[in-house]
Amino acid sequence: MSGQDDLSEQNYSFQKVIAVLAVTLLVIKFAAWYITSSMAVFTDAMESIVNVAAAFMGLYALYLSAQPADKSHPYGHGKVELVSSFAEGAMIIAAGVLIVFEAIESLFHPEDIKSLDFGVLLLFLTALANFVVGRAAIHKGTKNRSPALVASGKHLCSDTYSTVGVTAALIVMIGLNNMGYDINWLDSGIAIILGLIIGITGIRVVKNSLDGFMDRTDDELVEEVATLINGFRHDDWVDVHDLRVVKYGPMIHIDLHVMFPREMAVAELKKEQDEVFIALSERFGSKVEVTLMGEPCTDQMCQHCNYGCGCRTSEFTGFIEWTVETMTDTNEHHVSAHVDDS
Repeated sequence: MSGQDDLSEQNYSFQKVIAVLAVTLLVIKFAAWYITSSMAVFTDAMESIVNVAAAFMGLYALYLSAQPADKSHPYGHGKVELVSSFAEGAMIIAAGVLIVFEAIESLFHPEDIKSLDFGVLLLFLTALANFVVGRAAIHKGTKNRSPALVASGKHLCSDTYSTVGVTAALIVMIGLNNMGYDINWLDSGIAIILGLIIGITGIRVVKNSLDGFMDRTDDELVEEVATLINGFRHDDWVDVHDLRVVKYGPMIHIDLHVMFPREMAVAELKKEQDEVFIALSERFGSKVEVTLMGEPCTDQMCQHCNYGCGCRTSEFTGFIEWTVETMTDTNEHHVSAHVDDS
């Protein structure tokens, strides 16, 4: 199994853990709601239904995204993770809206709350489990370039924050009720606030998914690719431009135009292409595709080319300085404004 395939397997295995956790916590939270009759606890339990659906959706998305490219999907199946992330965000928003409406209803038709101390204990345990697994999922998903796993982690963390809020509110209610104050209305008030927070979290997840659909530039990834290309640079690489990097789940597609000396033979050009592919594959694994468009140099570029050819029109003065800005420019660079004399 290649390095990148191993990352896909790690993502899939971790999502299994999230799915099992989601089902377990769903049962615990509904048990806490049954015991306490608290609207705030019900809010937390309702979000757990979304967690379960999202966890299994993410599990299928990670399984499908790891499948190799085929005739029907020549760029692979990686974008299914964005579909999963978008759907999960939409479900988070729906849960937030439902929670707010249910909480408003409970303000006018409150129910007696009981056994809050035991309910608080159960919620605390679920919050702790969600936070640990959620942070681990975000870390692993970011490291392994998995939008679905990152979305699952953010969902678990949002569930943690809401659970902590509910727990804190219930602790306050326990204390004030023991002092003789009747503040059961706080139960519904906290539920409304948390419902709004959950909805905002869902909107952010949806936005990130749409950015992925629109192939929004990942600045950190482009910077990393540009640094690798600079480290690989040969004397006969005259200029690089039109660098583009697109992610499709675990797949990374890199396009770039490279200007070579006009006398370079096709066999030499192929060798250069193979070497840059090897350099990028060593960093990003087997699931990287590189499209290198070779272009012949022009007379204006002789001053930036150190290749020993017989058609030089001017002396070499220095290499063009390659930065993210120049490398992602869609045009070749005829001016000597960016020159590296090294």
